[in-house]
Amino acid sequence: MGEQMIGIIGGSGLYNIEGIREVTSVSVDTPFGKPSDSFTVGTLEGRKVAFLPRHGRGHTILPSDLNFRANIYGMKKLGVEHIIAVSAVGSMKEEIHPLDIVIPDQFFDRTRGRISTFFGEGIVGHVSFADPICGELASALFNAAKLVGARVHKGGTYLCMEGPLFSTRAESNVYRQWGVSVIGMTNLQEAKLAREAEICYSTLAMATDYDCWHVSEEPVTLEMIVGNLNKNAETAKRILKAAIPKIEQKRTCACATAVQNAIVTHKDLIPESTKEKLNVIFGKYFR
Repeated sequence: MGEQMIGIIGGSGLYNIEGIREVTSVSVDTPFGKPSDSFTVGTLEGRKVAFLPRHGRGHTILPSDLNFRANIYGMKKLGVEHIIAVSAVGSMKEEIHPLDIVIPDQFFDRTRGRISTFFGEGIVGHVSFADPICGELASALFNAAKLVGARVHKGGTYLCMEGPLFSTRAESNVYRQWGVSVIGMTNLQEAKLAREAEICYSTLAMATDYDCWHVSEEPVTLEMIVGNLNKNAETAKRILKAAIPKIEQKRTCACATAVQNAIVTHKDLIPESTKEKLNVIFGKYFR
């Protein structure tokens, strides 16, 4: 394990962050394959950070093809204890305007067949996920967003869809009836794996459009989204610079001990190969 760090996962439009000092590019090997890209490790606003572009530099990886386990494993291996996930989303509520920021506190899963756990191969565990976002980290992001003058909403549900196509109008209208706040394609699996890795996780959801439910708006197009992505990326950078110095180094939240009573397999029955594979994630519970 390296020095404690704050992890930043950059979504669509956020592929780098200016101002990171003492920069090193770090390639991390994982038993799950390669992360999306190398990690940019350095210092931002006096704190150690590890930045990873979710879709790779140049945006080469589909949401459904992301190696979520490798990305979160890599963060854990570097010593990351907080992850800020910056993500482009569609708004599902009239009051959440394009270019607004949402700090969701819930997720709803509409993906299919994605791997979202480190358990398996002879080890079984069930981690609490009732409150999937770290409340302390979410508050730090919300306060920072207010400080830099962003239009920000705290709380709400992020619906994670499969993609890569956007929703049909029928789907979008049904999701609206469910009361979700925003829709995206990536964050749920990250949040689940971060919780199993005992890493604090919070989403900085950047609204680019009204999805396709808003009949008075033009249907969602890539051109519309890309324009707002670039504006959102600049806002996200300002929020990150304001939030990072305020994140408490000593963790008192439940995220830090999420797996403490979650493993149900007797440690003597866990295969040695699995223990070795997952030592970075669950090692302290194998001893």
